[in-house]
Amino acid sequence: MEEHFAGIIEEIGENLEREGLIDTPKRAAKAFKFLNNGYSKTLDEVLNGAIFEADTEDMVIVKNIELYSLCEHHLLPFIGQCHIAYLPKGKVLGLSKLARVVDMYARRLQIQEKLTRQIAETVLEETQAKGVAVVIEAQHQCMTTRGVYKPGVTMVTSRMLGAFRDNLATRKEFLSMIGNPASGQSVGAF
Repeated sequence: MEEHFAGIIEEIGENLEREGLIDTPKRAAKAFKFLNNGYSKTLDEVLNGAIFEADTEDMVIVKNIELYSLCEHHLLPFIGQCHIAYLPKGKVLGLSKLARVVDMYARRLQIQEKLTRQIAETVLEETQAKGVAVVIEAQHQCMTTRGVYKPGVTMVTSRMLGAFRDNLATRKEFLSMIGNPASGQSVGAF
């Protein structure tokens, strides 16, 4: 990977012998591996058995989970927050595991729409919940620093499954508790 980064740096017209660039290919390779470390994780490792029996059916919401990902189209970052809710049906997931699931999928080359779906479907499958809702709000560097160049634009995606799709009141409760991103009343600040 270092050789590839060296080639890219040379292709833009830089001198790899310049003091500030001597170790850049090595640092860039290390950074790129870190930014994509979700490929080296499995769901079993991430969850680590932290699915517990629980006598609750009340909505569980974890909001403002920071996420960092790379757009698969331009390899530029998108950074934002993920909000997850589920309605347990006899099982709950360890609190930190929701953030770990977000990180596992976000630390791969992604598009936000797919990331939102992957998180929601994984939580539903693993908890067998009555419903799962995921909303992601993110700013994409491929839009804010190049191309159309529109800083400050936030993309919002959602995936509603089970009771969150079928029951308007349940969906409204979730959206009101996270600040209803669709109305511009976002809870997140990034």
